[in-house]
Amino acid sequence: MDDLTSPAAETDDGLGHRYIVIGAGAVGGTIGGRLAQAGRDVVLVARGEHLEHLAARGLHLRLPDGGLTYHLPAVPGPAPLGELTARDVLLLTVKVQDTEAALADWSAAPVAGGGTAAERLPLVCLQNGVESPRLAMRRFRHVYAACVWLPSTFVEPGVISAYGAPCSGVLHLGRYPHGVDDVVRGIARDLRASRFDVPVVPDVARWRYAKLLSNLNNAVEAVSGPVDSSESRALCARLRAEGEAVLAAAGIAYTSPEEEQEARDGKATLVPVDGVPRGGGSAWQSLARSTGSIEADHLNGEIALLGRLHNVPTPLNELLQRLANGCARERLPAGATPVRTLVRMADTVAGTLM
Repeated sequence: MDDLTSPAAETDDGLGHRYIVIGAGAVGGTIGGRLAQAGRDVVLVARGEHLEHLAARGLHLRLPDGGLTYHLPAVPGPAPLGELTARDVLLLTVKVQDTEAALADWSAAPVAGGGTAAERLPLVCLQNGVESPRLAMRRFRHVYAACVWLPSTFVEPGVISAYGAPCSGVLHLGRYPHGVDDVVRGIARDLRASRFDVPVVPDVARWRYAKLLSNLNNAVEAVSGPVDSSESRALCARLRAEGEAVLAAAGIAYTSPEEEQEARDGKATLVPVDGVPRGGGSAWQSLARSTGSIEADHLNGEIALLGRLHNVPTPLNELLQRLANGCARERLPAGATPVRTLVRMADTVAGTLM
């Protein structure tokens, strides 16, 4: 059912949307670059050396079929843009642990004609975990969310590699917590024109909870390296089993692995870029770049939270949350703990509950 409170009418000015990508890293840089390639109006939001490179030399997007450079407006926050307009769409692509700071920066930004971004503009959460749309709804009136399958890597300041082909990614998109409207349909059209597969779904939260279960493996990869052995795969299965038990106790629905596979099959296959296959996922990249933070509190920690709320033990997810946070805090390299050591630690914490 369409939501009559959506901001759709405000964008009907014949100019099309301007996309403000808040967090132009691996995911945000890929989306922003692809939208620009399709002729859409894009602003990139970044910080530090990455922002300096974007402003001076542009965004270089490495793709399976070659590289492209985009010279786009790049800003550290809303102030340099002045008043926003009703045609603006905010794409939130920062790491989930940075969500609160980004929402605080952008919610009070003034919009031409009166009001603020939080009151008038659509905000689309394109992040792992399930927390960011809930945080956004505390401030923003019009919140949308996507379940993001988008294999990409922040290579160095100004340079992003995107490995998906023939599409750069699959983005299940909808209003949050449920529903669709003309705004989400318009955003989906622009993203489809930008080499993404974008199913518009009325139950986006169901897709995001399924992705949460898949993302529980991220901490294993970050702490112990690639999940390519029988030991690491078995540990990941145990983490998922804890997650499934928690979601069942909480009465939270999620898509099945078969439904996910059908949705992705053949649409965003990983292809080497410049002859180099993709490295690790988002948590692995956080350690590899020594950022000092990691999203484990909102992945494994989400399972731990729900477990405590519904009296379901989650010792393995609590362990991986603690270890991943420790690696980030101490700036240890990705894969520093041998998988056999990690499995022994998991067996120990699980055994204490027996």
